[in-house]
Amino acid sequence: MKKKFSGVVVPMITPVHADLTIDVPAAEKLVHYLTSNGAAPFILGTTGESASIGRAEKKKLVEATVKAAAGRSIVYAGISGNAVTDSIEDAHHYQDLGADVFVATMTSYYPADADQMLRYFTLLADKVPAPLIIYNIPATTHLSIPLDVVEQLSTHPNIVGFKDSERSVERLERSVSLWKDRSDFAFLTGWAAQSLRALQLGADGIIPSTGNLAPKLYDTLSRSVAEGNGQVAENAQLKADRISEIYQKDRTLSYSLPALKAMMSAYGLCQACMLPPMFQLAADEEKSIKNFTLSQFGDLEAINTIK
Repeated sequence: MKKKFSGVVVPMITPVHADLTIDVPAAEKLVHYLTSNGAAPFILGTTGESASIGRAEKKKLVEATVKAAAGRSIVYAGISGNAVTDSIEDAHHYQDLGADVFVATMTSYYPADADQMLRYFTLLADKVPAPLIIYNIPATTHLSIPLDVVEQLSTHPNIVGFKDSERSVERLERSVSLWKDRSDFAFLTGWAAQSLRALQLGADGIIPSTGNLAPKLYDTLSRSVAEGNGQVAENAQLKADRISEIYQKDRTLSYSLPALKAMMSAYGLCQACMLPPMFQLAADEEKSIKNFTLSQFGDLEAINTIK
């Protein structure tokens, strides 16, 4: 069953200048790179530093993304925040600019129980003008959305999917079993290291941050699973893991994202600039990461290819 919200969705980094404004040409270039390699862009997510971007700059990014996608793919736009009225207002602006579907986490300041989560997402889904995907990421919100809550929300006519970045094999397996046979509700994993396992179980899509560098590699992985070519899919996952390790190993999120941008800058996909409270890596470390990445994986064509 091929669902509308499925396949490879890349949580796109946000290209910025040193003055902290959106680098529009780089954003357009990156969107073209993703869409021409089988992936759809998900902007204003965790990898995209959404919590650090002002609302005016967010609109610029949405506009640039929609323009560059030019109807070739779905545009996923994050509307997460701590003020539900802002999230609703942003959703209306983003729809006017051409975004297709919204993605939202739970708020991340106050603690919330299951009933409050259920009521929050119901309110949001009632008010936003396009479909909503629920996003669970305890690493940043410090809240875990119970799967029973997601199951209740899955019957809402404006809630179309669930992205889960929580690292639990048991939870992953249960999620797939709950929704793989639902034509109206999609499950997408944000646990990139389990992309192969999730797809083999029957997940609808994957949302890997390393897809910013190697979208075609994940497209190959996804297609190979669908075609029953397990060895090719396994080789793609192994290579993706090797790429991911360069920027993720022994780093917290606030240091892995600058490392990811450093790797991408080696390929001319963006500048290595970051938005506070994250900052660009020290020059020596950035140079080391760039040189190592290029020596290990070659050019953009090579990094996207299984050899």
